[in-house]
Amino acid sequence: MERLFHTHVIRKSQTCGPMWTLTTLDPGGLPRPEKVLVPGVWESHPALRRYRGRGVYEQEIVCGGNVRFWFGGVSFRACVLLDGALLAEHYGAYTGFEALAAGLPQGRHCLRVEVDNRFGEDSALHIPNDYYAYGGIHRPVLWEEVGDAYITRCDVTPVLTDGGWTARAEITVRNLSESPFSGAVTLRIADSLEEVKVTLGGQESRAFACALRCGQARSWSPEDPALYEAEAVLSAGGKPVDDWIDRIGFREVRVEGRQILLNGAPLRLRGFNRHEESGSFGLAVPVEAMMRDIQLMREMGANCVRTSHYPNDPRFLDFCDEMGMLVWEESHARGLSEEQMRHPLFMEQVRQSTREMVAQHRNHPSVFIWGCLNECADDTAYGAACYAEILALLRGLDPSRPVTAALLERPGGRVYAQMDVVSINIYPKWYYDGPVEEAIARKRREICEQGGGDKPLIISEIGAGAIYGCHDPLGEAKWSEERQCEILREQITAVLDQPDLCGLFLWQFADVRVADEWAMKRPRTCNNKGVVDEYRRPKMAYRTVQELFRGR
Repeated sequence: MERLFHTHVIRKSQTCGPMWTLTTLDPGGLPRPEKVLVPGVWESHPALRRYRGRGVYEQEIVCGGNVRFWFGGVSFRACVLLDGALLAEHYGAYTGFEALAAGLPQGRHCLRVEVDNRFGEDSALHIPNDYYAYGGIHRPVLWEEVGDAYITRCDVTPVLTDGGWTARAEITVRNLSESPFSGAVTLRIADSLEEVKVTLGGQESRAFACALRCGQARSWSPEDPALYEAEAVLSAGGKPVDDWIDRIGFREVRVEGRQILLNGAPLRLRGFNRHEESGSFGLAVPVEAMMRDIQLMREMGANCVRTSHYPNDPRFLDFCDEMGMLVWEESHARGLSEEQMRHPLFMEQVRQSTREMVAQHRNHPSVFIWGCLNECADDTAYGAACYAEILALLRGLDPSRPVTAALLERPGGRVYAQMDVVSINIYPKWYYDGPVEEAIARKRREICEQGGGDKPLIISEIGAGAIYGCHDPLGEAKWSEERQCEILREQITAVLDQPDLCGLFLWQFADVRVADEWAMKRPRTCNNKGVVDEYRRPKMAYRTVQELFRGR
């Protein structure tokens, strides 16, 4: 996958060229094929601002041997073909996937990606919602030439012991050949080195475990985000044949009573919810814009960000790793009723998003908690069973991090006891009147009654809307910048004045486009609760949040 650093030295890897030919197949599309940029969303094209349909991307590449294509993100159905032969199909915009072509003759080949962002019966997660389901190849596409045996992933878990840090690793190796493979994999982290023998049967994939003592490694923290390269090298006959490089940080996250501890110190969270969207670029956020978002949040005094409501681009997480920004990352699902959760493909698609998120992002030290199923039907028996399964799946995939889910403020929640950390979305002063303290106290009582009172509590969403440039000198009209400032001041102060709360994530950092079906609920067909607009122009609330966050 495309990262902010080199992930291979031995393996030949390169990004596909940025110019692709796009052909649209449905009404409202292009009159003829056109050249477009990848990464990109087709809504960025002036003629396709509201296009919902199918598109075909094509590019010619010169390659041969065993070629592994990696697609960082395609929204939201993808069908990959090479020279007309099907390589892979994938559902879901927010996680990457591979397409493998084995034994290609060296030469020119036509790579074709069929993309579809139409809502339909096969889609339980991508539906008309409070954010926009874009179309296109919105994250980078890479291709790699691999041998018959190659490394597919390397998961590293830091463990703190009396003697310092230990890195426990699982390195997965795949053998494409029908013949057995025998070799070794060497893992190097800092000054530590460990070699593991590798034996695989024909066409087998298996994980091999090892542990490295890294007692002198510096701990990763927001104040000192120390990063280390984890380099795995696969060899056969004493010669290196493949490698895999990732970055890790040594830190421990655990829950103790009503606190979340990072390296033994309690976290006090001041952060934002952020959709992966930016102005004219839509979902295909350039790296320059990713970094600026973090800079803006940090300038306001934030120390964390929530990837609402889906896994983010790994390059954004790379920036968070480097800059010490804590991340709540969650698998895709937002605001679904019990009826929608009973869709025959719902749990299958949530499981897929969850597995791919953890597999692709678990080495990021900035990710301190996993989330799932934002504002779904936790107040029903069926919904609660879905939560229980996905929370258990997260724990099984990665026991080193706590798990949570952001729940609606409504009464009747049934899943507080199942989470490591309880998280609640509340909007006093915006959707209803009444003191913020009273809304928190009311929810606390229910959480305690339902078995979650001894757990850490996060206010995972709280906020108010404003349309950029809309002013009311008296500060009374909702959607004015003045009223947003007034409401945010009350909300933030009330939360941060309660020391037994772990903190809050404001809804939200920036305005985002919503589905056309939501236009009557959202002025400008946008969710306007950002403290900056979609082009990152600060609203008056920017200074209000900065004053309150930096004053704590």
